[in-house]
Amino acid sequence: MERDQIRTVHLGQFTRESANEIAGSLEKAEITWWYKEPGFFSRIWEYGVRVFVDEARLDEAQAIAGEVVRRRAEEIEKSKDR
Repeated sequence: MERDQIRTVHLGQFTRESANEIAGSLEKAEITWWYKEPGFFSRIWEYGVRVFVDEARLDEAQAIAGEVVRRRAEEIEKSKDR
């Protein structure tokens, strides 16, 4: 598919660390993505990074993001137990 024919949709809003890991996984899966960080003033009420992906691959991208978020949450829980 040509790049100008790709339509992106909102995948979610993530911490910077999760967004970076998700982006790497999306690239490995060859899913087109981009991100938007909050602007100077919107940082007051917005957290994290909004990630957008190719609409045609949304289901696959959601699965990838869900796995990353789940794994990171488990890591955080394990570190609390120490």
